Amino acid sequence: MTTVSERISQSAFDGSRLRVVLMLDLHEGAQQRFLEAYEYLRNQVASVPGHITDQLCQSIENPSQWLITSEWESAPPFLAWVNSEEHVKMVQPLHGCVRNTRSLRFSVLRETSNVSAPAPDAHAKGRLQAAPRVGDGVVRHALTFTVKPGSESMVAEILAGYSSPESQVDDTTRLRRTSLFMHDNRVVRAVEVQGDLVAALRHVSEQPEVRAVEEAINPYLEQDRDLTDPNSARVFFTRAALPAVHHIGTDGPESRDARRHALYYPAKEGCGMALARLLAGQDELAADDPTCPIEGSTIFQRDDIVVRLVDLRADLDEIDPDLVIGVRGTRKRGVFKRLMDTDEAGGLTTDRELAHFLARSDMDLITDRRAPDS
Repeated sequence: MTTVSERISQSAFDGSRLRVVLMLDLHEGAQQRFLEAYEYLRNQVASVPGHITDQLCQSIENPSQWLITSEWESAPPFLAWVNSEEHVKMVQPLHGCVRNTRSLRFSVLRETSNVSAPAPDAHAKGRLQAAPRVGDGVVRHALTFTVKPGSESMVAEILAGYSSPESQVDDTTRLRRTSLFMHDNRVVRAVEVQGDLVAALRHVSEQPEVRAVEEAINPYLEQDRDLTDPNSARVFFTRAALPAVHHIGTDGPESRDARRHALYYPAKEGCGMALARLLAGQDELAADDPTCPIEGSTIFQRDDIVVRLVDLRADLDEIDPDLVIGVRGTRKRGVFKRLMDTDEAGGLTTDRELAHFLARSDMDLITDRRAPDS
């Protein structure tokens, strides 16, 4: 019998096939226009590396409800495509047709085929997930954007001063925690949601106190946005999305005493996914050590931006820097340096150099707020 680890975990790097489900609710009368836009889109998607197949389905009960399912060899090629500027431009024609969307991503764990059908080509289609992962019912996501150089202190003051919105969204969804960090002029907001992430983000964006903060920082953003315009808001949040590609934690309640840090890793061009994969492997190894002071870690990655959130059971200066950074071992450090932006990585040979890199990559904590009962 297969032994399943009781650690809480999620990962885009287990090599299993990926099934993506996109649910859409169309505007009345937009069906034909949507179908024409999809025909153009599907021909573009077919050439994306890692894509296997997709299907477009229309509800037999409500013709305004549509479903697109796609299969990919694994999660990384899909994430690289869906988070790209190419994808943002590619799906633009669909926006005027769609009232609401929801995207779900699943690793393929098991499948059943007709006994008379040819066996699937396992090599061409990737592999099935070996064993189910243990979850904690929490969805982790982050947003990142940059502000105009010179405005950092003003933005930090605005972001630190907002009033927390009501954590309970509905009977099944609750905002558990929001952690906000800055590194130079880059802002990263990480959220933990129990239930429906989209419903929670929509709930937060509608709160007056949050709207006021968003309006206050608008003049300082490097990328213009108009959150009162649905299309502008959709494009901004699509570009700002920083998905969680790996998480590992203990199976039990989080410690209130754990210190939360966010480390910023600017990767060399084209190396963001490989860097995130390297850090994920290191975190998996660290989790096998019961004496490890890292209670949990989450890696967020988009293009060449990699952010690793770590919850520590001790103060940062009490832990080996290489363990906190995620580069324990001479060979790992060498690979890490090759994947990192050269100017940022610097030397990673001595303890002093490691400590210096850690100090540079440790993001400034602006605010870290939990729901009262989390």
